[in-house]
Amino acid sequence: MTVKTYASPALDLGERARALAADLDTWVRRVRLDTQERWYERLHHDDDHEIWLISWLPGQTTGFHDHGESRGAFAVALGTLREHDLTADRELAPGEVREFGPGYVHEVRNTSAAPAVSVHVYSPPLSVMTRYDLTGSGLVERVQETAEQW
Repeated sequence: MTVKTYASPALDLGERARALAADLDTWVRRVRLDTQERWYERLHHDDDHEIWLISWLPGQTTGFHDHGESRGAFAVALGTLREHDLTADRELAPGEVREFGPGYVHEVRNTSAAPAVSVHVYSPPLSVMTRYDLTGSGLVERVQETAEQW
């Protein structure tokens, strides 16, 4: 099955994520639900950007993390997700998009009672992610992961 990547230079990251999230026929048969951890699959990768599809069962979370030097965007395709950064808490419904720049730290989780699916676009492709713990005195770096670990 060929996956449309919506890689037109005219589309920004948020528009790419939104367009692919709305095109369920392109990806819905690929989605898997995993009770142990979030399921994810990279749908596209080139020198400019990459696209990931992620499914979330209730309670599954990313924990606090950044995306290194990559810009990013994600769109909710099915269900609802909650994004939390150090300034706000946002509930995101299907079709809603969050865009962010390099070094942005956030946590995304499924706080609903139903599964959710989201589409994530990063440019340049992810090379490193740092995971953090939130303590009473702020964020504490826990571990840095490289792309080879995904």
